[in-house]
Amino acid sequence: MATEISYRILLADDHPRIRRGIRKMIEKIPELQVVGEVGDGIELLEFLEKCKTDMVISDLSMPKMGGIEATRKIKANYPEIKVMITTIHNDIEYQNRVLSAGAEGYLLKDSLAEELFPAITTIRQGGTYAVPL
Repeated sequence: MATEISYRILLADDHPRIRRGIRKMIEKIPELQVVGEVGDGIELLEFLEKCKTDMVISDLSMPKMGGIEATRKIKANYPEIKVMITTIHNDIEYQNRVLSAGAEGYLLKDSLAEELFPAITTIRQGGTYAVPL
């Protein structure tokens, strides 16, 4: 019997509690694996140099380098990596900036529990997931 390869996810958020909450949700799905956690955009890019990652779930607002700038750099250097941005900002302008930077997803933090898995699935299958604002 073939073992399914895990879909490797990196969590980037400057709030450890948020990262822990997302990790706990992801760990409930056997084919998903959290390969690491970082607290800012610089650490995010450094992590990607060292560890194979399929998706980054990143906060929009982080110290040193925010999610939009990090997304641009990820897409320039690792175009195969999918990016989902999480935020508290229920704002079409932010959503447009995130998607224009190359992210495949825009998810509000207050809807993570209900929408995290549909978002991951949609993005994993090649789609874009953006909440209607």
